[in-house]
Amino acid sequence: QVQLVESGGGLVQPGGSLRLSCAASGIIVSINAMGWYRQVPGKQRELVAGITSGRSTAFADSVKGRFTISRENAKKTVYLQMNSLKPEDTAVYYCYIGSSSWERPFGSWGRGTQVTVSS
Repeated sequence: QVQLVESGGGLVQPGGSLRLSCAASGIIVSINAMGWYRQVPGKQRELVAGITSGRSTAFADSVKGRFTISRENAKKTVYLQMNSLKPEDTAVYYCYIGSSSWERPFGSWGRGTQVTVSS
């Protein structure tokens, strides 16, 4: 059974930084794409950043230049480094592993971690 466990969320002031981590188990990580999506109440879940097995990356326009994504296959972990955070980045962030069809993801999800950007 695939399990994804996120960590690193919390409350941060505007302009601050957070690093999210997601550890996977029950799946061969190296052959799968991994990524981060986020969702706010009343809106659809959206891609924040994704990284393929070949380490190609994709980012939402709203986070380009501020967020980076990386993966360590040996640790079965994907990271999301978030810098220059804005209040509009406030959301529940979900870890994902599966296909690299970012607009129509097909795979497994974590339970989510809350990120709140507020002064």
